[in-house]
Amino acid sequence: MVTAALNRRVVVNAIDDVVLETAAEAQPQPGEARVRTTVVGICGSDLHAACGRHPFIELPYRPGHEAVGVVDAVGAGVDETWLGKRVTIEPNLACGQCTQCRAGRYNICRDLLVFGCQTAGALADSFTIAADRLVALPADLDDRHAILIEPLATPVHTVRRAAELVGDLRGRPVVVIGAGPIGLFTLLAARHAGARVVVADLLESKRARAERLGAVGTFDPADPGAVDAALAVLGGPAAVVIDCVSRESSVAQAVELVDKGGAVMIVGVAQGATPVPLGLIQDRELALVGNLMYVREDFTAALDLLAAGAVPVDEIISAAFDIDHAAEAFAASADAENVKVLVTVGSPT
Repeated sequence: MVTAALNRRVVVNAIDDVVLETAAEAQPQPGEARVRTTVVGICGSDLHAACGRHPFIELPYRPGHEAVGVVDAVGAGVDETWLGKRVTIEPNLACGQCTQCRAGRYNICRDLLVFGCQTAGALADSFTIAADRLVALPADLDDRHAILIEPLATPVHTVRRAAELVGDLRGRPVVVIGAGPIGLFTLLAARHAGARVVVADLLESKRARAERLGAVGTFDPADPGAVDAALAVLGGPAAVVIDCVSRESSVAQAVELVDKGGAVMIVGVAQGATPVPLGLIQDRELALVGNLMYVREDFTAALDLLAAGAVPVDEIISAAFDIDHAAEAFAASADAENVKVLVTVGSPT
């Protein structure tokens, strides 16, 4: 009788209660592949969930939606050429049948689950996932670049949708509110689209990083003269404001910064009901647009950006821990000076 291998998996009970559990390694079911994990990124959503502040993730949870690994087993009906391939995953688990899925907008599937958020994720020795969620990685894209595809895809999606609303962004002013990981990726995506980008953040160190990454200017959103300062740098109102914070104050400031007929793109996860200046939104014909995750074209575009060297990973990846020190990794992710914290599991490439 063959004994199943044991599989370690991280369980988050709270930000100060992150532990390892051990169970028998899962076998892939029909349509699934098993991936041996090499590296996982900790996302802002992971931190919010660990602190009990994410509205759609319940504690305890088993994280890992930003992942790179190697396929080591496949279930029935899965092409065996996946075996041995190095992959990342697209973690949105959609039904494929609802109106949104049939329209190609499976990122807002009516029954959407996110792997590693509402299901057990990749922060484990291995994991199983539907084979259609696998994305093969080019050999010349190392793990430190590949692990950033998933978090970059949401900003790419947001910038693409903004351009669909207001037109070509080349040479046009854009404001990004928040210079955490998603804000910095949004800066990079908007710059790649040709925009002139100004970034807001409370911390001087984060504003300095944004300027190193190409922001034409930055400002402290809490400064009484913040809006005037931003408009001076921009040379007038912004065509688009992308809010990666999503608080009452940030939305209100976004509305003050955006031009009439412009777009305010909401990327940050709001904590409950958030008042907005609806009178100004109506009067100025502003588009207030929510943005959730991405679809495959955004994911592929993010991969291409990373492969082209458009993302300076040394400015983004700020700490790494092995899986035995996952608790320390979550603690480090709570430090505002860290950008992207990684957890290594297997041997990175």
